Amino acid sequence: MGYQFIHLESYSRKADAKGRDTNFIFGEASRRPEASVHVTNPVPPVIVHGLSVEAVQELHDAAVASATIEVKGGKSRKIRSDQNSLHTVVASHPFTMDEIHADPGKRREALQWERRTIAWLQDQYGDDLKSVIRHEDESHYHLHGYVVPTSDPEMKAAKYHPGVTAKRTVMTSGPAAGEDQKALGKRGDAAYKAAMREWQDSYHETVAIPCGLTRLGPQRRRLSRDEWQREQVQARALQNVVRQARKVKASGEEFISRTKTNAAKMAANAAHAQDAARKAAAAALAVQDRARQEHEQARASIADAERYSGWAGRLRAVWDKFRESKMAERIRNEFLGEIDRWRDVAKTAERRQLEAERQRYEAEQKARAAQEAAMRAGIERDRLRSILAPAADHSAPEPSPSPKLTLKPNWEKKEKS
Repeated sequence: MGYQFIHLESYSRKADAKGRDTNFIFGEASRRPEASVHVTNPVPPVIVHGLSVEAVQELHDAAVASATIEVKGGKSRKIRSDQNSLHTVVASHPFTMDEIHADPGKRREALQWERRTIAWLQDQYGDDLKSVIRHEDESHYHLHGYVVPTSDPEMKAAKYHPGVTAKRTVMTSGPAAGEDQKALGKRGDAAYKAAMREWQDSYHETVAIPCGLTRLGPQRRRLSRDEWQREQVQARALQNVVRQARKVKASGEEFISRTKTNAAKMAANAAHAQDAARKAAAAALAVQDRARQEHEQARASIADAERYSGWAGRLRAVWDKFRESKMAERIRNEFLGEIDRWRDVAKTAERRQLEAERQRYEAEQKARAAQEAAMRAGIERDRLRSILAPAADHSAPEPSPSPKLTLKPNWEKKEKS
């Protein structure tokens, strides 16, 4: 194993002393020939997060073209070409590309480091992290992260440089009491170093330690080979401890989750039992209430039985029955005349109805007899006419049709029934 390497830098559209501007940085990332002279056999990058390099450059250039900054007098202007508008981060793994290609185990370790690095970058920069790419055409396995501050209307990438931000805060606040400009500058430099050290420590705790990487390399601290090897052994041991701690944490979280689940089940069962007990208590109270009512009814019945027991009770019962019979008789006497009157009315109506039906029946009988007599007269007339008329006279009128018989109901039988 080895030590961690992570570096940050911000760039503007105007080239710096080394001739690097945003266009050059995007060209180097996408492996354009004019920006990739340091690579023997350039290969297009592998996108491991976000957009392609070309898409990030288009996004950056469009955001810069529309960005403005406020000046005195309430006016605004375009941002300067030397303002840093692109922030980049480079992270490298100690394994070489040859080692990763030859050893699947090392490749798995490198991919684990890659996933942790991307997660750390996302936590640092949020949505402004537009892309992370991997270059596989250089000696070591490494990543490039590109941060475009689109969340800032003024497109200031310096806010993502912890050292610059810390020093600017100190310098803006001005010198303290008894402090000259030189001392203020030293304090600003100290704040810059402290902020950068904190940034490196954050990456070490989040990414390097779980991946078995040391914080610093041997040359920076002038360690001997034996000291460096011992430190690497300690880093591996720390990596194993972290892995074991992670397993213990996972087991503990699983135990906590299982305990919470069981506790929830027990609480649900207890609530169910409590509800059942409440219902049983309500049912018992209802039964008790019915028993009380039945008891009161039984006591009332017993009281009535005692009231009518013995000779006194029998006399009281006879007297009560007598009072009831007298009241019923008085009611019958009051309504008897009314009942008789309505009964006479009903009988009179019934007699009138029968008389009307009889009269209608007699009229129908008379009509039937007259109809039959007319029919017989017509038949006799037609017979005589047929005898007297010449047989050859075809102009003689046709005999009139016989009257039709209409049957009427037998009212005699109906009345008898």
